[in-house]
Amino acid sequence: MSETIIIVGGTGGIGSALARKVAARGQSPHLIGRKTDQLASLASELDGTWSEADVTDVQALTSAVQEASGPVAGLAYCVGTINLKPLARLNADEFARDFSINAQGAAIAIQAALPALKVYDGICSIVLFSSVAVAQGFSGHASISMAKGAVEGLTVALAAELAPKIRVNAIAPSLTATPLAEALTSNEAMAKSIAQLHALGRLGTAEDSAAAADFLLSDQSGWITGQILRVDGGRSSLRTNG
Repeated sequence: MSETIIIVGGTGGIGSALARKVAARGQSPHLIGRKTDQLASLASELDGTWSEADVTDVQALTSAVQEASGPVAGLAYCVGTINLKPLARLNADEFARDFSINAQGAAIAIQAALPALKVYDGICSIVLFSSVAVAQGFSGHASISMAKGAVEGLTVALAAELAPKIRVNAIAPSLTATPLAEALTSNEAMAKSIAQLHALGRLGTAEDSAAAADFLLSDQSGWITGQILRVDGGRSSLRTNG
């Protein structure tokens, strides 16, 4: 039986790209998401499995993770929100929702997967997703930066707690052209303007982040844990316009 990688958010832009990479390496993706038709189709294409769950439903998410069969070698939580508003326009429900989807959901998914990960015959890997907005302050990002900052805290805390059996890392992308970001990337002029803020002169793609996640899930990254990998075209650290 092939090893299983649980991918929460498995039909999203990054999640589906990662599922294909995992399958190409000979592992079996267990996809979790809300869109049953897409889940079933992609799982069938990749000879994987799937479960339906909303990550804000603790019981449903827990059950979906625990439905993964076979030896579970890793988990990727490819879920996020883009809620961009000035602080004065944010309310308590929005703060709670962003935290629930980005950080609490990740913790619950890992908690549910721990029994399977701990009995796996080898070193397991967990990959979470943060944002460039944690390292590089942006106006209008208070809620998402706060939630993704919690993801980075969770990453290093669990990397310490679960070592040496389970490695835990996170990817912090900049703006990536996926369906989640369509409101920002569908306008060609806006997308080009944002792209030029990056040293590499373009927006990220799902493949960029999926390739990094696949690396962190694989044995090739066997001596990497507790790290935030900034797949951001240089946005968090470089300025090329003087």
